[in-house]
Amino acid sequence: MKNPKDNAGIHIPPPLFYLIFFAVGMILQKFIILQSHFFKTSTSQIIGIFFLIAAILLLLSAIFTFLKNKTTILPMKPASALQTKGIYSITRNPMYLGLLCMYTGSTFLFGNFWMLILLPFLIFTVQKYIISKEEAYLRRAFGEQYKMYQSKVRRWI
Repeated sequence: MKNPKDNAGIHIPPPLFYLIFFAVGMILQKFIILQSHFFKTSTSQIIGIFFLIAAILLLLSAIFTFLKNKTTILPMKPASALQTKGIYSITRNPMYLGLLCMYTGSTFLFGNFWMLILLPFLIFTVQKYIISKEEAYLRRAFGEQYKMYQSKVRRWI
């Protein structure tokens, strides 16, 4: 049974995790310069722009779905509905995937090798401290409906 006060137990806004890793990468690059010739090419810029466009599309699609269904996008608040339509029929975490695309696009545009090195650690952190908590909450809140959704739609892509 759904508890109206229950939530995912995430107290730090998820975008802040991405910003922290971004800032750490920028700081590391300032003090321990790692250069890659590839980051100075137009191919790197095109890849960066591609990821940023993907990020915008994912984020807008996810936000639009939440607004359309009149439920909160904040993981600190209880969910009033399980999102399974639109972009949520392709990925269970389009917002985190969108933020990851934004981070990756920025990596290629800024030419920061440290941000690329930190990428797997960012994914691990988001998976461990955000997504795993949200999944446990959604299993509590929506039970079998969420388990069926989990079995049909991948976590990332």
